[in-house]
Amino acid sequence: MPATTEYAPGTPSWVDLGTPDVEATVAFYGGLFGWEIPESPIADQTGGYRTATSGGRSVGGVMPLMAPEQPAVWSSYVSVDDADAIAGAVAEAGGDVIAGPMDVMDLGKMAMFADPTGAAVGIWQPKAMKGAEVVNEPGSLCWNELHTRDPDAAAAFYSAVFGWTPAPGEQGGEGYLTFHRADDAPVAGLVDIRGKAPDDVPAHWLVYFAVDDCDATVAKAAELGGSTVLGPIDIPIGRFAELVDPNGSSFAVIGISATA
Repeated sequence: MPATTEYAPGTPSWVDLGTPDVEATVAFYGGLFGWEIPESPIADQTGGYRTATSGGRSVGGVMPLMAPEQPAVWSSYVSVDDADAIAGAVAEAGGDVIAGPMDVMDLGKMAMFADPTGAAVGIWQPKAMKGAEVVNEPGSLCWNELHTRDPDAAAAFYSAVFGWTPAPGEQGGEGYLTFHRADDAPVAGLVDIRGKAPDDVPAHWLVYFAVDDCDATVAKAAELGGSTVLGPIDIPIGRFAELVDPNGSSFAVIGISATA
């Protein structure tokens, strides 16, 4: 498939991982998905940020933690036309702008914020870099999902900020909500984790990567030092599992059914 070159505003377009051990992270995801994650030739300008590629096309980023208290997590970024305007909408809707908006060289403009339920997410106003060059193929991003204990507050917030509309989503089973853009395209999921996740698990965005074989990927993750939080289990659109890499970062993998 050709490289992805554009993302409609309101569409998740990029993911990256902050990790305490970049080399161990490179080894794990390289072994799991076949990614290449070389050191950047301008690492001194980017804080050690690296771009992961699959088949020569970008799939996401890996970077060292910027502060000791920073959690090792995958972050999702939503493409927007105007990062400054969206940051203003975040504040008006009860969110907390954590960083930015700030220019990232000539690549784009980004900001990070926390929604009123505590989940952190980023925005990306593209310039030279539009987002991931490949999505929805094995070894690449295929879905972004909000896990929260206050789905009503979350739905109201993202509707106000991105214009998303929540609706029941069959792909995640009973009680699952899917966010849709104004053109009705599905862009993200919402899960109520009350009574499902341990109390110490905060609200968060979970990143999904497509795979050819969920069970084989889970087994491979274990070989590489990862662990399984949930699954593999069947859901209406395929078979998925939630995993944790050797540095404690959660992510999900899913083998999508041919009939989905």
